[in-house]
Amino acid sequence: MTQVKNGDTVRIHYTGTLTNGETFDSSAGRDPLEFVVGSGQIIPGLDAAIPGMAEGDKKTVEVACADAYGETNPEARQSVPRADIPDDIPVETGVQLQMQTPQGQVVPVTVAEVTETEVVLDANHPLAGKDLNFAIEVVGIDEA
Repeated sequence: MTQVKNGDTVRIHYTGTLTNGETFDSSAGRDPLEFVVGSGQIIPGLDAAIPGMAEGDKKTVEVACADAYGETNPEARQSVPRADIPDDIPVETGVQLQMQTPQGQVVPVTVAEVTETEVVLDANHPLAGKDLNFAIEVVGIDEA
């Protein structure tokens, strides 16, 4: 039976959960995730778990935050005066917004804190600083 190796295109079904068991993403009810193994298209910890698997294989993978979305970076948090945010923009904790850098790049941010005078925006990935678990099944392999 063909085993996955770097450079192969694979299709997997997966369910991603946090260490508390909460599901953060799943391919259930969708097409499987397709990617080239070892190409950097998915988080490193999950990518490294795929070689050696065969079609139909299932396993659970624990991925440390360093091999997923990294540690939380305190420098990715920015305080903005409340008065600088237009009234039609929602500023409740947890709301996802987009900012634009001076170079024109769009950056997704999450409202982390709100006071009467300022809003703290967080540009860290929502899963940064979190260890992740994935239940995966290889459903297709196209050899390189």
